[in-house]
Amino acid sequence: YEPVKSFYVGENHVGDVPLSKKIAAGFTTGALAIAVANPTDLVKVRLQSEGKLAPGVPRRYTGAMDAYAKIVRQEGVAALWTGIGPNVARNAIINAAELASYDQVKQSILKLPGFKDDVVTHILSGLGAGFFAVCVGSPVDVVKSRMMGDSAYKNTIDCFVKTLKNDGTSGVLQRLPSKLC
Repeated sequence: YEPVKSFYVGENHVGDVPLSKKIAAGFTTGALAIAVANPTDLVKVRLQSEGKLAPGVPRRYTGAMDAYAKIVRQEGVAALWTGIGPNVARNAIINAAELASYDQVKQSILKLPGFKDDVVTHILSGLGAGFFAVCVGSPVDVVKSRMMGDSAYKNTIDCFVKTLKNDGTSGVLQRLPSKLC
């Protein structure tokens, strides 16, 4: 995040980094990171879905390595990037929200009398960033997980619309309360 943020403001930048550059840096690094990590996230989501099956229902996978092997063998290597669109959106948005808000809250706190760059400032910055990231990221997190766990959706918009239609706004925001607690 820091090198990308520095790249966006330029090497000769002096003073506070504009919030827009912080958001852009968080968005960029989040998107790049999940583009690499998508196969691992896909396997995690599928194994979590298996854990919700009733006792006695046959499992598709015996573990993570088996899941990778079966996905590649049965669906092809490209299937490891199933859900890449909503996953990039989710990770880029959450990363941007979390890192930019942490940076911004910390910058604001450090301008207040009596505050310095210490553990209290970092805790307050982290609390603000976590709250903001959860609020912003919950809808895309739900859509991403649904798309990775169920191949019934054509694309991100289709999943979002079907979730809203079938479950209402509470379906899209279903993870918000649990993530805040």
